[in-house]
Amino acid sequence: MERVRIDQIKEKDLIESVFLVKSKNLAVAKSGKPYLNLVLMDRSGEIEAKVWDEAEEASRLFDQNDFIKLRGKVTSYQGQLQIVISQVKRYDEEKVEIKEFQPATERDTEVMFQELMEMVDQVKDQHLKRLLNLIFEEERVAKLFKIAPAAKSMHHVYLGGLLEHTLSVARLILLVSRHYQNINQDLLLAGGILHDIGKVYELTYDRAFDYSDRGKLIGHIIIGAELIEEKIRNIPDFPTELAMLLKHMILSHHGEYEYGSPKRPKTVEAIILHYLEDMDSKVSSVQSLIKKEGETKSKWTSYHRLYDRYIYKGETNND
Repeated sequence: MERVRIDQIKEKDLIESVFLVKSKNLAVAKSGKPYLNLVLMDRSGEIEAKVWDEAEEASRLFDQNDFIKLRGKVTSYQGQLQIVISQVKRYDEEKVEIKEFQPATERDTEVMFQELMEMVDQVKDQHLKRLLNLIFEEERVAKLFKIAPAAKSMHHVYLGGLLEHTLSVARLILLVSRHYQNINQDLLLAGGILHDIGKVYELTYDRAFDYSDRGKLIGHIIIGAELIEEKIRNIPDFPTELAMLLKHMILSHHGEYEYGSPKRPKTVEAIILHYLEDMDSKVSSVQSLIKKEGETKSKWTSYHRLYDRYIYKGETNND
């Protein structure tokens, strides 16, 4: 059987292929009849799928994060492709290459990590440099930092996304800190490198991306602040105010309470970090949407729920 990639699927296709189950929900239609709603994924993207007949029986065959083999037909609903499944069964995970089912950065993670470590070497404040080195010298943290996505669904949603996002923010910081006067570049750069460090433990990414129990109950902002505090205790004479300012940047980088920040940014460095981090995540998500819909004839993307708008793509090469 030749596997069909999600980005190759077209309306009216008859599909027989293997996919990873990202999410699974047994629901009830208006008629009272149960149906199974799935989100399937592979390295190239995601697609919704439905089981209308004998949905409860089908639901018992597999769980979220299982691989399934299905037969079905591709239809379009409200402008989005979906697979109407006629046959489905659990598929042996030993027969698949898991990397074929997880999106990943197109860049070399070792090269990106090395560039980030070169930025750490530029930090002149010896306390901040020691802190950064202590964190990334921990083998487990460094390993997870290289492969973790930056988010479950919003931006840089692929393996290596956290590293790619962090490196981008650090580059922006080096540009901006030269533009403004009276900026503590060492503090700003340390905050930029560490702002999302808690995501190595907030997310799970061995299969479909999801939140860990720790992520759901505590969240990456607090996890990151705790990790930093733990390492600071191992650095003799780490300045109390410097520690406070750095942790404030971690706790405030989402900007507003409604976006999950325990604190709003109240220093120049924290304000800069918030806006640069927010800009990088938004630009990445918009560019991903444009790339995903690059082959469509319309000059506009589909409706983006996060930004509550359509995004203009411009002229296309399609006739």
